Amino acid sequence: MRRGSDYPLWIAGVGALAFLYLPVAVVVAFSFHDQSIIAWPLQLGTLRWYGMLAGDTGMLAAAWASVKLALLAVAIALVMGVPGAFVLDRLDFPGKTAFRRLVLLPLILPGVITGVALLSFFSLLHLSLSSGYPLVPGWPVVLGHGAALTPVVTTQVFARLQRLDRSLEEASQDLYADEWRTFRYVTLPTIRSAVLGSALLVFTLSLDEIAVTFFLVGRQNTLPLQLWGLLRRGITPEVNAAATVIFVVSVAVIVLAARAMQQNPD
Repeated sequence: MRRGSDYPLWIAGVGALAFLYLPVAVVVAFSFHDQSIIAWPLQLGTLRWYGMLAGDTGMLAAAWASVKLALLAVAIALVMGVPGAFVLDRLDFPGKTAFRRLVLLPLILPGVITGVALLSFFSLLHLSLSSGYPLVPGWPVVLGHGAALTPVVTTQVFARLQRLDRSLEEASQDLYADEWRTFRYVTLPTIRSAVLGSALLVFTLSLDEIAVTFFLVGRQNTLPLQLWGLLRRGITPEVNAAATVIFVVSVAVIVLAARAMQQNPD
């Protein structure tokens, strides 16, 4: 039975959810609107905007470029982030506390600053923004996403390593397992959920990222930038359909990441 004092909390909670998700609900609703003009009243029941989206070659090319970019960003973040987490957890060195703070810096800095800094750095190296095309949108933007999102992997894996029972590794070594076997059969299965969860988070963050991409992308647009270009001509039901697809994919990946990070063997 609810107490009278609970009602303000319920009202505040419902208000917060409405503030966050009502705009998204409007976008989803208008993606099924049967008129080309976005206006009330809604005439729901059509899928033609999704059909137009499926036949839009520019949008499909941008979506494929975003997927490739996200997958490469995940690879870079894992290669750099997992060893970085072990360095933070296993090694003692001067300035370790400062290093732990600096690892978070790419997540704290505004994307605009990160994008400008990386653009200046790659310009100094004379690295063309379109290098790597058409295999990827360009190596600078791939490296930029990897650099900006590696802290996600580092922090997640480091947090899991902090909860790891080191006696399990010691028992493995007492049974004459070398370091590689101990890592493969003891450490990796224990941190696997954190690695998988952080990889999924990096994927969805890269898929939706626009600030760093804007400064570093070459000739091939990513999906967020393609949508940004369409929005200059006004919001259309096709844009709402594309936004709905991105929202559904992002939510699905985040749910998978949350489930993966909850499956922590202890």
